[in-house]
Amino acid sequence: MATKANNTKQRKTRAARRAAEEAAAKARAEQAAKERRQQTIIGAIVIAVVAVLVAVAGIAIWRSHVASQNSGANLTVDQAYAKLQEVSDKPSVADEKGGVVVSQKGVGEKVADVPTVEVYMDFMCSGCGNFERASGETLTKLVEAGQINLELHPMSFGDTWSPDKYSTRAANLLLTIAEQDKDPSHILGFIQNMYADDFQPAENSGVKTSDDQMRQQAIKAGVSKKVANAASVDKYTAWLDAIDTYNPKRSELFNVSGSYKGQMTTPTVRINGQYWDMNALSTAGMTSNEGLVTSLGLTDDQVGVEGQLPSIGASGKPISVTTGK
Repeated sequence: MATKANNTKQRKTRAARRAAEEAAAKARAEQAAKERRQQTIIGAIVIAVVAVLVAVAGIAIWRSHVASQNSGANLTVDQAYAKLQEVSDKPSVADEKGGVVVSQKGVGEKVADVPTVEVYMDFMCSGCGNFERASGETLTKLVEAGQINLELHPMSFGDTWSPDKYSTRAANLLLTIAEQDKDPSHILGFIQNMYADDFQPAENSGVKTSDDQMRQQAIKAGVSKKVANAASVDKYTAWLDAIDTYNPKRSELFNVSGSYKGQMTTPTVRINGQYWDMNALSTAGMTSNEGLVTSLGLTDDQVGVEGQLPSIGASGKPISVTTGK
Protein backbone atom coordinates (compact mmCIF):
# COMPACT_ATOMS: atom_id res chain seq x y z
CA MET A 1 0.00 0.00 0.00
CA ALA A 2 2.86 2.34 0.95
CA THR A 3 4.48 1.72 -2.41
CA LYS A 4 1.24 2.49 -4.27
CA ALA A 5 0.79 5.69 -2.26
CA ASN A 6 4.37 6.70 -2.98
CA ASN A 7 3.91 6.09 -6.71
CA THR A 8 0.74 8.14 -6.72
CA LYS A 9 2.53 10.95 -4.89
CA GLN A 10 5.43 10.84 -7.33
CA ARG A 11 3.07 11.00 -10.34
CA LYS A 12 1.33 14.02 -8.83
CA THR A 13 4.68 15.66 -8.15
CA ARG A 14 5.83 15.05 -11.73
CA ALA A 15 2.51 16.34 -13.07
CA ALA A 16 2.76 19.45 -10.92
CA ARG A 17 6.33 19.98 -12.07
CA ARG A 18 5.31 19.63 -15.74
CA ALA A 19 2.43 22.03 -15.21
CA ALA A 20 4.78 24.54 -13.59
CA GLU A 21 7.29 24.15 -16.40
CA GLU A 22 4.59 24.57 -19.03
CA ALA A 23 3.26 27.65 -17.27
CA ALA A 24 6.77 29.09 -17.06
CA ALA A 25 7.42 28.32 -20.74
CA LYS A 26 4.11 29.94 -21.69
CA ALA A 27 4.99 33.02 -19.66
CA ARG A 28 8.43 33.22 -21.29
CA ALA A 29 6.87 32.87 -24.77
CA GLU A 30 4.34 35.57 -24.04
CA GLN A 31 7.07 37.88 -22.73
CA ALA A 32 9.25 37.19 -25.78
CA ALA A 33 6.33 37.90 -28.11
CA LYS A 34 5.65 41.14 -26.24
CA GLU A 35 9.29 42.17 -26.55
CA ARG A 36 9.30 41.34 -30.27
CA ARG A 37 6.19 43.51 -30.78
CA GLN A 38 7.84 46.34 -28.87
CA GLN A 39 11.05 45.97 -30.89
CA THR A 40 9.05 45.96 -34.13
CA ILE A 41 7.24 49.15 -33.13
CA ILE A 42 10.46 50.82 -31.99
CA GLY A 43 12.20 49.68 -35.17
CA ALA A 44 9.44 51.11 -37.33
CA ILE A 45 9.62 54.41 -35.46
CA VAL A 46 13.40 54.54 -35.82
CA ILE A 47 13.20 53.79 -39.56
CA ALA A 48 10.59 56.50 -40.04
CA VAL A 49 12.66 59.04 -38.10
CA VAL A 50 15.81 58.13 -40.01
CA ALA A 51 13.99 58.44 -43.32
CA VAL A 52 12.81 61.93 -42.41
CA LEU A 53 16.28 62.95 -41.22
CA VAL A 54 17.88 61.59 -44.40
CA ALA A 55 15.37 63.50 -46.54
CA VAL A 56 16.02 66.71 -44.62
CA ALA A 57 19.78 66.17 -44.69
CA GLY A 58 19.63 65.49 -48.42
CA ILE A 59 18.07 68.91 -48.92
CA ALA A 60 20.28 70.68 -46.38
CA ILE A 61 23.52 69.35 -47.85
CA TRP A 62 22.78 71.10 -51.14
CA ARG A 63 23.48 74.28 -49.22
CA SER A 64 26.67 73.06 -47.60
CA HIS A 65 29.30 74.93 -49.57
CA VAL A 66 29.96 78.63 -49.40
CA ALA A 67 31.85 79.98 -52.37
CA SER A 68 35.09 81.60 -51.29
CA GLN A 69 34.83 85.34 -50.96
CA ASN A 70 38.43 85.91 -49.85
CA SER A 71 39.77 86.21 -53.38
CA GLY A 72 39.63 89.85 -54.38
CA ALA A 73 38.01 90.66 -51.04
CA ASN A 74 38.46 94.40 -51.51
CA LEU A 75 36.85 94.46 -54.94
CA THR A 76 33.28 95.59 -55.50
CA VAL A 77 31.03 93.44 -57.65
CA ASP A 78 31.48 95.88 -60.54
CA GLN A 79 35.25 95.78 -60.18
CA ALA A 80 35.20 91.96 -60.06
CA TYR A 81 33.07 91.94 -63.22
CA ALA A 82 35.54 94.28 -64.94
CA LYS A 83 38.41 91.99 -63.96
CA LEU A 84 36.52 89.04 -65.45
CA GLN A 85 36.16 90.89 -68.75
CA GLU A 86 39.89 91.66 -68.77
CA VAL A 87 40.89 87.98 -68.81
CA SER A 88 42.49 87.41 -72.18
CA ASP A 89 41.61 83.76 -72.68
CA LYS A 90 37.85 83.22 -72.29
CA PRO A 91 35.73 80.18 -73.21
CA SER A 92 34.01 80.85 -76.51
CA VAL A 93 30.87 79.08 -75.26
CA ALA A 94 30.44 81.21 -72.13
CA ASP A 95 28.60 84.52 -71.92
CA GLU A 96 29.91 87.65 -70.20
CA LYS A 97 28.78 86.35 -66.78
CA GLY A 98 30.16 82.85 -67.22
CA GLY A 99 27.04 81.00 -68.34
CA VAL A 100 27.17 78.14 -70.85
CA VAL A 101 23.77 77.52 -72.45
CA VAL A 102 22.81 73.94 -73.27
CA SER A 103 19.50 73.34 -75.03
CA GLN A 104 17.75 71.05 -77.47
CA LYS A 105 19.47 73.08 -80.20
CA GLY A 106 22.94 72.40 -78.80
CA VAL A 107 25.53 74.45 -76.94
CA GLY A 108 25.27 78.22 -77.03
CA GLU A 109 21.78 78.35 -78.55
CA LYS A 110 18.48 78.91 -76.77
CA VAL A 111 15.04 77.51 -77.51
CA ALA A 112 12.48 80.31 -77.74
CA ASP A 113 9.61 80.77 -75.29
CA VAL A 114 10.83 78.36 -72.61
CA PRO A 115 12.31 78.99 -69.15
CA THR A 116 16.04 79.24 -68.55
CA VAL A 117 17.36 77.33 -65.54
CA GLU A 118 20.77 78.47 -64.26
CA VAL A 119 22.87 76.08 -62.18
CA TYR A 120 26.00 77.33 -60.39
CA MET A 121 28.18 74.32 -59.70
CA ASP A 122 31.58 73.03 -58.65
CA PHE A 123 32.70 69.52 -59.55
CA MET A 124 34.26 68.97 -56.12
CA CYS A 125 31.20 70.14 -54.19
CA SER A 126 29.37 67.23 -52.52
CA GLY A 127 26.17 69.28 -52.37
CA CYS A 128 26.36 69.80 -56.13
CA GLY A 129 26.86 66.08 -56.55
CA ASN A 130 23.78 65.34 -54.47
CA PHE A 131 21.73 67.81 -56.46
CA GLU A 132 22.91 66.38 -59.79
CA ARG A 133 22.28 62.80 -58.73
CA ALA A 134 18.79 63.75 -57.57
CA SER A 135 17.79 66.11 -60.38
CA GLY A 136 20.19 65.65 -63.29
CA GLU A 137 18.03 63.12 -65.10
CA THR A 138 15.00 65.42 -64.90
CA LEU A 139 17.00 68.40 -66.17
CA THR A 140 18.34 66.30 -69.05
CA LYS A 141 14.83 65.20 -70.06
CA LEU A 142 13.63 68.80 -69.97
CA VAL A 143 16.54 69.95 -72.12
CA GLU A 144 16.24 67.16 -74.68
CA ALA A 145 12.50 67.76 -75.04
CA GLY A 146 13.05 71.48 -75.63
CA GLN A 147 11.19 72.40 -72.43
CA ILE A 148 13.97 74.46 -70.86
CA ASN A 149 17.30 76.08 -71.61
CA LEU A 150 19.93 75.01 -69.08
CA GLU A 151 22.62 77.56 -68.27
CA LEU A 152 25.68 76.01 -66.62
CA HIS A 153 28.00 78.11 -64.46
CA PRO A 154 31.10 76.05 -63.60
CA MET A 155 33.25 77.28 -60.71
CA SER A 156 36.49 76.00 -59.20
CA PHE A 157 36.71 77.15 -55.58
CA GLY A 158 36.42 73.47 -54.54
CA ASP A 159 40.17 73.11 -55.08
CA THR A 160 40.29 74.01 -51.38
CA TRP A 161 39.24 70.42 -50.57
CA SER A 162 41.26 68.72 -53.30
CA PRO A 163 44.93 67.64 -53.39
CA ASP A 164 45.14 67.92 -57.20
CA LYS A 165 43.07 70.96 -58.30
CA TYR A 166 40.22 68.66 -59.23
CA SER A 167 37.64 71.44 -59.57
CA THR A 168 39.81 73.54 -61.86
CA ARG A 169 40.77 70.63 -64.10
CA ALA A 170 37.21 69.31 -64.32
CA ALA A 171 35.75 72.74 -65.13
CA ASN A 172 38.39 73.26 -67.83
CA LEU A 173 37.47 69.92 -69.37
CA LEU A 174 33.79 70.81 -69.41
CA LEU A 175 34.45 74.16 -71.07
CA THR A 176 36.89 72.90 -73.69
CA ILE A 177 34.77 69.85 -74.54
CA ALA A 178 31.68 72.06 -74.93
CA GLU A 179 33.60 74.20 -77.43
CA GLN A 180 34.06 71.16 -79.68
CA ASP A 181 31.04 68.94 -78.98
CA LYS A 182 27.67 70.68 -79.27
CA ASP A 183 25.54 67.62 -78.53
CA PRO A 184 23.58 68.42 -75.33
CA SER A 185 23.28 64.77 -74.35
CA HIS A 186 27.07 64.44 -74.44
CA ILE A 187 27.65 67.52 -72.29
CA LEU A 188 24.98 66.64 -69.74
CA GLY A 189 26.05 63.00 -69.77
CA PHE A 190 29.61 64.05 -68.98
CA ILE A 191 28.37 66.10 -66.02
CA GLN A 192 26.29 63.18 -64.74
CA ASN A 193 29.29 60.86 -65.02
CA MET A 194 31.55 63.31 -63.19
CA TYR A 195 29.08 63.52 -60.33
CA ALA A 196 28.46 59.77 -60.19
CA ASP A 197 28.54 58.52 -56.61
CA ASP A 198 31.33 56.07 -57.44
CA PHE A 199 33.44 58.68 -59.23
CA GLN A 200 33.23 62.10 -57.59
CA PRO A 201 35.98 62.31 -54.95
CA ALA A 202 34.94 63.17 -51.42
CA GLU A 203 36.12 66.51 -50.08
CA ASN A 204 39.34 66.42 -48.08
CA SER A 205 39.67 62.70 -48.79
CA GLY A 206 43.10 63.09 -50.37
CA VAL A 207 41.93 61.07 -53.36
CA LYS A 208 43.62 62.03 -56.63
CA THR A 209 41.92 61.68 -60.01
CA SER A 210 43.93 61.66 -63.21
CA ASP A 211 43.13 63.69 -66.31
CA ASP A 212 42.65 60.44 -68.22
CA GLN A 213 40.09 59.18 -65.71
CA MET A 214 38.05 62.34 -66.19
CA ARG A 215 38.37 62.14 -69.97
CA GLN A 216 37.03 58.61 -69.82
CA GLN A 217 33.88 59.98 -68.19
CA ALA A 218 33.39 62.19 -71.24
CA ILE A 219 33.98 59.30 -73.65
CA LYS A 220 31.44 57.19 -71.75
CA ALA A 221 28.93 60.03 -72.33
CA GLY A 222 29.45 59.89 -76.09
CA VAL A 223 32.18 62.48 -76.58
CA SER A 224 34.65 61.28 -79.20
CA LYS A 225 38.07 60.12 -78.04
CA LYS A 226 39.65 62.76 -80.25
CA VAL A 227 37.75 65.61 -78.59
CA ALA A 228 38.10 64.20 -75.06
CA ASN A 229 41.82 63.56 -75.36
CA ALA A 230 42.45 67.02 -76.81
CA ALA A 231 40.44 68.79 -74.09
CA SER A 232 42.51 71.01 -71.84
CA VAL A 233 42.65 70.91 -68.05
CA ASP A 234 44.19 74.37 -67.60
CA LYS A 235 43.34 76.59 -70.58
CA TYR A 236 40.73 78.68 -68.76
CA THR A 237 42.11 78.62 -65.22
CA ALA A 238 42.63 82.40 -65.07
CA TRP A 239 39.04 82.91 -66.24
CA LEU A 240 37.75 80.47 -63.61
CA ASP A 241 39.70 82.32 -60.92
CA ALA A 242 37.99 85.53 -62.01
CA ILE A 243 34.60 83.77 -61.93
CA ASP A 244 35.31 82.57 -58.38
CA THR A 245 35.88 86.19 -57.38
CA TYR A 246 32.90 87.62 -59.25
CA ASN A 247 30.04 85.19 -58.50
CA PRO A 248 30.25 85.30 -54.68
CA LYS A 249 29.83 89.10 -54.84
CA ARG A 250 26.62 88.97 -56.87
CA SER A 251 23.75 89.73 -54.49
CA GLU A 252 21.25 88.11 -56.86
CA LEU A 253 22.96 84.79 -56.08
CA PHE A 254 22.81 85.17 -52.30
CA ASN A 255 20.76 82.78 -50.20
CA VAL A 256 17.46 84.33 -49.17
CA SER A 257 16.94 82.02 -46.19
CA GLY A 258 18.72 79.55 -43.97
CA SER A 259 22.05 79.70 -42.14
CA TYR A 260 23.85 81.00 -45.25
CA LYS A 261 21.43 83.84 -45.89
CA GLY A 262 23.25 86.73 -47.54
CA GLN A 263 26.02 84.51 -48.97
CA MET A 264 26.44 82.56 -52.17
CA THR A 265 26.63 78.79 -51.90
CA THR A 266 26.70 75.95 -54.38
CA PRO A 267 24.64 74.62 -55.89
CA THR A 268 22.69 77.78 -56.64
CA VAL A 269 19.71 77.61 -59.00
CA ARG A 270 17.86 80.45 -60.69
CA ILE A 271 14.82 80.19 -62.95
CA ASN A 272 14.25 82.97 -65.47
CA GLY A 273 16.69 85.09 -63.51
CA GLN A 274 14.82 84.57 -60.22
CA TYR A 275 16.54 82.95 -57.24
CA TRP A 276 15.09 79.48 -56.53
CA ASP A 277 15.15 78.83 -52.80
CA MET A 278 15.95 75.15 -52.27
CA ASN A 279 15.56 75.60 -48.52
CA ALA A 280 11.81 75.87 -49.19
CA LEU A 281 11.76 72.26 -50.43
CA SER A 282 11.88 70.87 -46.89
CA THR A 283 9.04 73.17 -45.84
CA ALA A 284 6.98 71.98 -48.80
CA GLY A 285 7.94 68.33 -48.24
CA MET A 286 9.17 68.07 -51.84
CA THR A 287 12.14 66.50 -53.55
CA SER A 288 14.21 68.64 -55.89
CA ASN A 289 12.56 66.97 -58.90
CA GLU A 290 9.08 67.70 -57.60
CA GLY A 291 10.08 71.25 -56.75
CA LEU A 292 11.64 71.97 -60.13
CA VAL A 293 8.69 70.58 -62.04
CA THR A 294 6.25 72.55 -59.89
CA SER A 295 8.21 75.78 -60.17
CA LEU A 296 8.38 75.51 -63.95
CA GLY A 297 4.65 75.04 -64.22
CA LEU A 298 4.66 71.43 -65.37
CA THR A 299 3.26 68.16 -64.09
CA ASP A 300 5.32 65.01 -63.65
CA ASP A 301 3.73 63.32 -66.67
CA GLN A 302 4.70 66.28 -68.88
CA VAL A 303 8.43 66.04 -68.13
CA GLY A 304 10.34 65.06 -71.26
CA VAL A 305 7.29 65.41 -73.52
CA GLU A 306 8.11 67.64 -76.48
CA GLY A 307 5.48 70.33 -77.02
CA GLN A 308 4.39 70.38 -73.37
CA LEU A 309 5.80 73.80 -72.48
CA PRO A 310 6.18 75.10 -68.93
CA SER A 311 3.43 77.56 -68.02
CA ILE A 312 5.85 80.23 -66.77
CA GLY A 313 7.34 80.66 -70.24
CA ALA A 314 10.61 82.45 -70.89
CA SER A 315 10.08 85.35 -68.50
CA GLY A 316 7.59 84.26 -65.85
CA LYS A 317 8.40 84.03 -62.18
CA PRO A 318 8.95 80.46 -60.89
CA ILE A 319 5.92 79.08 -59.06
CA SER A 320 6.49 78.87 -55.31
CA VAL A 321 6.68 75.34 -53.92
CA THR A 322 5.09 76.51 -50.67
CA THR A 323 2.29 78.77 -51.87
CA GLY A 324 1.69 77.51 -55.42
CA LYS A 325 1.77 81.08 -56.72
